[in-house]
Amino acid sequence: MKVLAGGPWRNSISPYIPISAYVICLYNSQVTIKTSAIPQGSAMCNPPRDYGPSQSGMVRKEKTPYFQRYWTWADVARAVTVTMVHFLCFLAPFNYKWEALRFGLILVAVTNLLITFSYHRNLAHRSFKLPKWLEYPIAYAAVFALQGDPLDWVSIHRFHHQFTDSDRDPHSPKEGFLFSHVMWIFDTLYIKYKCGGRNNVMDLKQQWFYRFLRKTIGFHVLMFWTALYLYGGLPYLTCGGGVGGVLGYHVTWLVNSACHIWGSRSWKTKDTSRNVWWLSIFTMGESWHNNHHAFESSARQGLEWWQIDITWYLIRLFEVLGLATDVKLPSEFQKQKLALVH
Repeated sequence: MKVLAGGPWRNSISPYIPISAYVICLYNSQVTIKTSAIPQGSAMCNPPRDYGPSQSGMVRKEKTPYFQRYWTWADVARAVTVTMVHFLCFLAPFNYKWEALRFGLILVAVTNLLITFSYHRNLAHRSFKLPKWLEYPIAYAAVFALQGDPLDWVSIHRFHHQFTDSDRDPHSPKEGFLFSHVMWIFDTLYIKYKCGGRNNVMDLKQQWFYRFLRKTIGFHVLMFWTALYLYGGLPYLTCGGGVGGVLGYHVTWLVNSACHIWGSRSWKTKDTSRNVWWLSIFTMGESWHNNHHAFESSARQGLEWWQIDITWYLIRLFEVLGLATDVKLPSEFQKQKLALVH
């Protein structure tokens, strides 16, 4: 095992790409926002180089309305996917079969575990390494959690850690529980305005597999729903894909919302992250969120023996089998430095 030392993005900054009529300029470390047309060939100012979890000096953009705004094709595709999953869940009681519901519960457990194992700890934080012949199939299987492709998911998450609880946080709880829970997903231009382009995932963009998934994600989602219907008809599509999908969505979204509002804190972090013990089983260990923000690159988030962290158990198994290498954990010195109670 290796002692964590931060993720690969911690020493780089993503270029801030203004959109629409907003020009972002920096003067003596102060940020002002002006609304004017962007002239051809005008120089764009760089964002402040703050790699920590908090960003100061930002002026909050007036929050955009949820519905009466311009929707990109990506916004529409995400809204259709999320709405369809909830609609299928609504139809589940009318197509109920126990074996289909059991399948849905197993499906959500497996796919959410793969999201936390692959997208989050392996790809976003590089908490451990896997051989490519194993990394790629696991990342592909995680696609069926219907949370997007790896490039998009990892980019958003890295921005969240870079700008936690600041005006540039993609899903800041300071903009309301509903926004941090779900509504941020459907406003890609707002995220681009706050965070800039997706240049914080160059390590993934350089790999053909993740570029392929990025371009074909819609096909895989449709193939998934088609396979469910052909296998078990409407019961498997509604009780399996619908119920399982809704549970998977809201369990994941609670980490972004609830785990920044309620719960306990064990570490001195410059954010609102909390540990929510009762969510730990459902989130596969992701709800030890204060632990995670204190030691972002740690492969283990349930740092105490009693803190259930199913994702860590799987990582540890892979390490014992020799499949996971460079597994990062916080040192005792790092723990003592950030502990609220010594």
